[in-house]
Amino acid sequence: MSKALWTLCFAVLFALGFSAARADEWNKQTTVTFSGPVEIPGKVLPAGTYQFKLLDSQSNRNIVQIFNADGTQLYATILAIPDYRQNPTSETVMKFEERPAGTPEALRAWFYPGDNYGNEFVYPRSEAAQIARRTHQNVLSMGDEMKNNITTPAKTANEPSVRALSNTKVTATTPNGNQVDMNQAVQSKKQ
Repeated sequence: MSKALWTLCFAVLFALGFSAARADEWNKQTTVTFSGPVEIPGKVLPAGTYQFKLLDSQSNRNIVQIFNADGTQLYATILAIPDYRQNPTSETVMKFEERPAGTPEALRAWFYPGDNYGNEFVYPRSEAAQIARRTHQNVLSMGDEMKNNITTPAKTANEPSVRALSNTKVTATTPNGNQVDMNQAVQSKKQ
């Protein structure tokens, strides 16, 4: 990862007043506080405290759920793909896509403390196209019809919305709006 991107990630964390607490190793439950709005796939979260955790599933460890501060209200169930970092930290790391001033930062990935692998979020295609245009980078994407599955409350891996997310085709949207293979997009980020 380029020095500029790392600097951006850490600058955004401090600018948003980010704080996190380490929790459960199995579901990676993490409490995060944002001092400003943050875009996630399917919606924008207002400033506040949220719980991020993996869906309780033996078969799919790439579904992230976002709850309110006390875990009683589910805001989103998000498809992710594994994202790798060479040097894990002892703190939670949230990576954001650069955005124009006055617009919410778009959450790109979440890394649990001490883990090399995190979760890179997959956005509905229309949202991915907007982010890709603004950032001049490829953004992981899925069909816009999946947006309803993101915001449908799902408590288990057997629910139709989770099955639909788990089985959807992931591509990437380029800055000019074209779709490319997910692997091609991931490889271009590493170069």
